[in-house]
Amino acid sequence: MTGNAQQSTNAYADRNSEIGILITKPRGYIALKSALLLGRVGSLNARLVELTGTAPGEHAVDIGCGPGQLVRALADRVGPGGRVIGIDPSQEMIDYATGRIGASSNCRLEVGAAQSLTLPDASVDVVTSTFVMHHIPQTQRTAALEQMFRVLRPGGRLLLADTHPTGKVLPAAVRLMSRFAARRTDDPHTPGHHADPLAAIDIRRYREALRAVGFGAVDFTTIPPTTGVLMATKDA
Repeated sequence: MTGNAQQSTNAYADRNSEIGILITKPRGYIALKSALLLGRVGSLNARLVELTGTAPGEHAVDIGCGPGQLVRALADRVGPGGRVIGIDPSQEMIDYATGRIGASSNCRLEVGAAQSLTLPDASVDVVTSTFVMHHIPQTQRTAALEQMFRVLRPGGRLLLADTHPTGKVLPAAVRLMSRFAARRTDDPHTPGHHADPLAAIDIRRYREALRAVGFGAVDFTTIPPTTGVLMATKDA
């Protein structure tokens, strides 16, 4: 390997260890997500917004917003008197989401990482982060949760969600896809490198960590057929 190539590889590795796995193919991600959710992305986002209790006029932030589908659903709920910010570490995702959301007056999209948010303290009512936590390096996940807690106002709500397939066929399919992705990326943060990919993406593993950073009530629910959700509230 040449010196320049080695430097480039090292720079990528350093960046990847700090930020996590970057998804840079929005259309491919949308297709994969749709397949995992059996084509129910729209109905899932509607249910997620409902679970957050987001109301007209509130301020929300979607961390790891990807192509912006949940940002649009939140923006519809908060209305013209509210505000939604979509944050993602991938410039490609932000560019794609910007092109789809357009000039909506109550939305803003920006590049950033969950573990280093630039939002002011106690500035939002709702934080969402869906299908994201397993992309953040293990060493940075507590920092990410601390940032989510910091930016929430007292009484604010956090929603974390990830894949939680039920039955026999869907879990087997997720394990197969995760291990294929691990081989393709050769990245130790990819769920396929875990002894059980389903354990790596089980959102319930963050219950105690959420309580440790200061959240009060932490509740788990499922949205069939493939999504697990943790809802946490910052004490007033």
